[in-house]
Amino acid sequence: MNKRIGLYPPIRVQGGGGAVVSQAGGVLLVETVRKTGLDTAISAALAPWRKPRAVHDPGKVLLDLALAVALGGDCLSDIGVLRSEPAVFGPVASDPTVSRLVGTPAEAGPRALTAIRRARAEVRKRVWTLAGTDAPDANGQVVVDIDGVLVLAHSDKQDATATWKKTFGHHPLVAFVDHGAAGSGEPVAALLRPGNDGSNTATDHITTTKPALAQLPRQHGRGRSTLIRTDSAGGTHEFLNWLTARGRWLSYSVGMTITDAVHHAVLRVPASAWTAAVEPGGQLRDGAWVAELAGDVLKGWPAGMRLIVRKERPHPGAQLRFTDADGMRLTCFATNTTSTPIAALELRHRRRARAEDRIRGARDTGLRNLPMHHAASNQIWLEIVQLALDLLAWMPMLALTGQARRWEPKKLRLRLFSAAARLVTTGRQRILRLARHWPWTHVITRAFTRLQALPNPG
Repeated sequence: MNKRIGLYPPIRVQGGGGAVVSQAGGVLLVETVRKTGLDTAISAALAPWRKPRAVHDPGKVLLDLALAVALGGDCLSDIGVLRSEPAVFGPVASDPTVSRLVGTPAEAGPRALTAIRRARAEVRKRVWTLAGTDAPDANGQVVVDIDGVLVLAHSDKQDATATWKKTFGHHPLVAFVDHGAAGSGEPVAALLRPGNDGSNTATDHITTTKPALAQLPRQHGRGRSTLIRTDSAGGTHEFLNWLTARGRWLSYSVGMTITDAVHHAVLRVPASAWTAAVEPGGQLRDGAWVAELAGDVLKGWPAGMRLIVRKERPHPGAQLRFTDADGMRLTCFATNTTSTPIAALELRHRRRARAEDRIRGARDTGLRNLPMHHAASNQIWLEIVQLALDLLAWMPMLALTGQARRWEPKKLRLRLFSAAARLVTTGRQRILRLARHWPWTHVITRAFTRLQALPNPG
C-alpha cells in the first residue's frame, strides 16, 4: 500500500539561509521615494524636531512606517519587516525609538502636521509633473471626493465613542483625488473625529476641504479646475455657501436629501423634460432618466445652484422608500456647473462611488484601526497612512501600465511586493535577482526600469 502524502508535496523547513530578500518587490516603493524626492522633503520638514545627537532621522522613521504600512502593516511594530532587510530599506530604528520619535511630532501638534503636509504638497507637484498625461489633472480638472469612514476601536482610546451604526470608535473624514477610470486615487486630507460626530457636519467638511485644496499644485488650486464631490452629507447650507464663496475656479457636485419640496417638484416635471441617463461608454441607460428641477425649489441656497434628479426603475425585489415616486427610485444632487448636459453631470456625480474603492484600499492600508491611545498620536498615524497611500498611488502612476495601473493595495502586495529575490553582489553593485518562474517578475523589472529612467530630484 502506498503511503498517503496528501494534496501538497512534502517539504522540510530549516533556518540559516542567506542572501535571500523577502518583500523584495518593495524596492519599487523605495525607488518611488527616491525619485520623487519624498525622503529629502520629509527629512527637511521634520528637521526642527531632530535632537542634536540623534542617530535616526525623524523623517526616515516616518517614511519607514509609511513603507511598512504600504506593505501591509497596521501598527508601529510592523516596521520590523523593514528592519530585517537592511539591504533594501537601509538602517531602521528599534521599536522603542520608533515609538518615541512618533510621539515627538504628536506633541508638536499643528506645527508638525503643517510641516508634513507642506512636504507632501511639494512632492505631489513633482509627481504630477513627472506623470505628464497620466497625472490626475491631465483632462484639465482635478476631482476631489470627500467621504466619512468608521474606524472601530477595541479599547478605550481618546475620542473613541459610540457611532451612528451602534459601533464604537472614530469617524474620520477623508478626501481623495480621483485618478479616473484608468487609475486609483491619492489622499489629500484626513480629519480625525470622534465616533459620534455627525456625517453632515458642515464645519468638518470645510476643515477637511481646506487642507485638501492646499495639497493640490497651485496651478490646479486656482482657476475653475477643481471639483469637490460629496454624498448627501455635504449637502448643507454652510458648506455650499463656503464653496460658492471660493470663486468660480471651484465647482461642486453634492448629493442632496429628497425633501418634501424636492419630491413635489419631481412630480411636476413634465414627461418631455426627462432625459435618458447615460453609462460611462456613452450608451443610454435603460430604465433611468434625469431632469433638472426648474425654479427656486429650495429657498435660501447659494445662487447658481442647480438641482438635478435621477429616477430609475428599481431592480426586482427592491423596496421603495417614502421619498420615491410613481414606483421610481429617486436620487438628487446639486451642482454649480453650467454648459454641460445634465446626463453628463449626473454620470460625473455617480462616479463619486469610486471613493468607496479608495476607502476600501485605505482600510487595507492602516485605516482598519488606530493603534495609539491619544488622539494627537492617531492623527500622526493618519498622516502615515496617507503617505503610504500616496506611494501606492504614485508608484503605479509613474511605473505601471495596463491593468496593473489599477491594482488595489491588496493585489499590489500579493503580486509585486511579496516577491522574494536573491541579493547578488558583483563588483560595486548589489543586484536583486527575482525568481524567473514568478508570474509578475516582468511587471516588477519593467516598473523598476521606468522608475530609474526618471530624472533625479533637485
